[in-house]
Amino acid sequence: MADREKYDIKISDMMKMQMELWELNKDNWSPMEAKYGRNFLLWMIEEMGEVISIIKKKGDKEIMENKEVRKDFVEEMSDVLMYYNETLLRYNISADKISKAYIEKHNKNMKRNYKEDWKKK
Repeated sequence: MADREKYDIKISDMMKMQMELWELNKDNWSPMEAKYGRNFLLWMIEEMGEVISIIKKKGDKEIMENKEVRKDFVEEMSDVLMYYNETLLRYNISADKISKAYIEKHNKNMKRNYKEDWKKK
């Protein structure tokens, strides 16, 4: 099914790349400050909408089997990550901090009983 890719980027690498892009465009883009973080969350949601649009219009089968549709889908998913990282940067959340939180949340989730949690709601 999926072809093996030779890339595996770290969160810190993504954040560094976003900072490079921001440095290149900082005269025209908003400052790297928390008060602008919400804008990047909104733009991330907009990109998620584009991902959803591809799913709705093309469907899972096309995403998995049509190279052009898959390329568009992956590109939009990449845009989501870019805005996510922009948000982390603006709120001064380091790759270490988000990684630690992710691992802690994963460990917590591994101990959860989702079926029981759902019944309690």
